This record gives sequence, structure tokens and C-alpha cells, in this order.
Amino acid sequence: MVNHSFQEVLRSRRSFRQFLPTPVEKKVLHEVLEDAQYTPSNCNTQPWDVHIVSGAKKEELSKAILQAIEKPSPDFTFDFDHYYGRYAERQKEQGKTHYEAVGIAREDHEGRQKEILRNFTFFDAPHVAFLFMPSFGDNVRVASDIGMYAQSFLLSLAARGIGSIPQTSVAMYADTIRQVLGVSDDMKLLFVVSFGYPDKEAKVNSIRMGRDPIDSSVTFHE
Repeated sequence: MVNHSFQEVLRSRRSFRQFLPTPVEKKVLHEVLEDAQYTPSNCNTQPWDVHIVSGAKKEELSKAILQAIEKPSPDFTFDFDHYYGRYAERQKEQGKTHYEAVGIAREDHEGRQKEILRNFTFFDAPHVAFLFMPSFGDNVRVASDIGMYAQSFLLSLAARGIGSIPQTSVAMYADTIRQVLGVSDDMKLLFVVSFGYPDKEAKVNSIRMGRDPIDSSVTFHE
């Protein structure tokens, strides 16, 4: 059943890191993808190229990424050290909350490494959406279109009680993923979304990250 309260869906959506093995029904998944197709884009270019991976192919892809774990091949840079100020504080708050929820101490390096590697088994989600994009100019505009598409996708999932988590870490292995999925090198991987029905008993899914007040990021001009 679709929840039609936009505010409730928007504010209840969160990232889940443990899923049930139950697959999303194909009819429901097609409805979600139809919703996402209505996302706005620059000049109506609709630049999203989405690959939904499930079942045996998902397992094959997970194994390939883990085998390439020491050889990342990202299409776009990402470095925690680039964050500063309140941005860095929020990133560290998220990490601290996450590890505390699963009972992994700061000095438990082995436990933290195992938790990091769960990214590459997609947190046991039955499905993963890989969000590829063509390369136009400096890619900023097309990346913003992919971000808007992802938000539509995430909210449509949430409206149906389906959990999800956007993952940048998986996209660090773009070459491996393209090879396994048979995707052209012309298509760049921005990030992925693992999704399925969340395991509500998992401690890691108890996390609820807060939001700063709007006056910290919004300036009114009159």
C-alpha cells in the first residue's frame, strides 16, 4: 500500500543497513521506477541509466568487488578529509552513532573493518540499483539530475514500506562493476542504492540521525 502523506514519507525515510531476504515484488518495483521516471532534469535530458541487480548476479558482483577490494577504480573522487567545519562534524557524528549502535568500539579495528566490508555485500539487501550517468562537461549538472532521480526513487520506496540506503563506497569499484554488468565505459557510476524490506529487529536499523535547524543552511532575502 502506498502512503500518500508526503511529509510523513519524507521525514520517516532513513538509511537501513540490514535487510530481510524477501524480494520486492516485480509489480511494485516497476511502480517505483515509474514514479522515479517523473524526476525533473536539465533540459529534460533524463540522463539516468539504472541497472537493478538481484539474485545470482548480485552475488557474483559482490564477490568481484571483494576480490578487487585493494584496487578501487572510482569515476569520481571521494575523501573524508575534504570535509571541514560543521560538515566534518556531522560526518563524524554519523560514524560514531553507527558504530555505537552495532557495539563496535573505536579501538576495535577488526570489527570496524568487518562492518565496512558489509557495504560490499549490500547489507544483505535483495536488490541494488546502480545509478550510471553519461559524462557532459564537468558533470555537475548531470550529477544533480541523478541525485534528484535517486531522491524520487528513495521516497517512492519508502512510501511502500521498502527500506534503502544510498552507498558511495560501492561506486569506488566502478570498473569492476561495469565489467560484470557489461556496461559501457562511457557510463559513469555516481553511487548505488541497496534496497529491500528492512530487518526491523537489527540493532543497526535503530539509528535515527538528526537534522540541523533550517536557519543553519537557509538565508532569507526580502
